[in-house]
Amino acid sequence: MEQTTLRQWRDSDLEPYAAMNADPEVMRYFPSLLSREQSEASLARQCSLIERRGWGLWALDVDGNFGGFIGLAIPGFEAPFMPCVEVGWRLRREYWGRGLAYRGALQALDYGFKILKLPEIVSFTAAVNAPSRKLMDRLSFVHDATSDFQHPSIPEGHQLRHHVLYRKKA
Repeated sequence: MEQTTLRQWRDSDLEPYAAMNADPEVMRYFPSLLSREQSEASLARQCSLIERRGWGLWALDVDGNFGGFIGLAIPGFEAPFMPCVEVGWRLRREYWGRGLAYRGALQALDYGFKILKLPEIVSFTAAVNAPSRKLMDRLSFVHDATSDFQHPSIPEGHQLRHHVLYRKKA
């Protein structure tokens, strides 16, 4: 079985991170691909948040290679279910289908519940994102249909605007 670790970001993660964010299949459920510059700014932001808070969206290390990211975040938009902490993930395509997102998400959830003592962690995605919804179900999140929402960062009429919210209690 592959060795997986959630860790702080490294400079060497930038190239595979930027490639992942420019992959149309990986970014299928996001409104747009990210440029190299956007990926670089995102990596710096995540690194800084982890340094400052001790947690965040960690780099996923798979047998010494950058596999994507998994971790905890405070959403950067306003919604009726806020304030909250969410668990999220994005993996390079070559790491799909191996249970790595599941294993990494369990590590992040464990940190959130046991170390941060969070009473609840949420997860959300575009309603059409069946793979992420399947993972949320596998992680024993419960879909809270009363809190589904229109993502404020996605234009009206866009197929990804309608989002579903899942909750998991400690």
